[in-house]
Amino acid sequence: MVKKNGVLKYTDAPDLKKRMDEVVQVLGMKHIDLSRVECLRSFGSSSRGTIARCHALGKLMQNAMKMKAFYAIEFLERFDRMNRKEQDKVIIHELMHIPKSFGGGFRHHDFVCEKNVDLLHEKFESLKGFGSLERWGG
Repeated sequence: MVKKNGVLKYTDAPDLKKRMDEVVQVLGMKHIDLSRVECLRSFGSSSRGTIARCHALGKLMQNAMKMKAFYAIEFLERFDRMNRKEQDKVIIHELMHIPKSFGGGFRHHDFVCEKNVDLLHEKFESLKGFGSLERWGG
């Protein structure tokens, strides 16, 4: 699928949702309500360095729509050209933007930084064959 007339195109990404679900489970990210997070691929973005984006339904829209918080993680075309390890780091990075309150806000790049992403990725790699952090006391 490609950009037509300067319009972004979005498609569901169930394969990435499954991978995101695994990361959440393995790392024990209990604050993330998996039923309220979706993954999509986008095509046609003119963003140069962006690999993925985390979007949220903010408080005003939640109140207007009488809905709870909802997050969507958008994966741009560049993501699919990365190796699996780097893709896993991107997934972790985007999940780290979701605050413990799961209220529609974001954690910023003072917390979501390369050092913290690398630490969580190392934990993910070491635990993914053994269950979640909670099981191992982490």
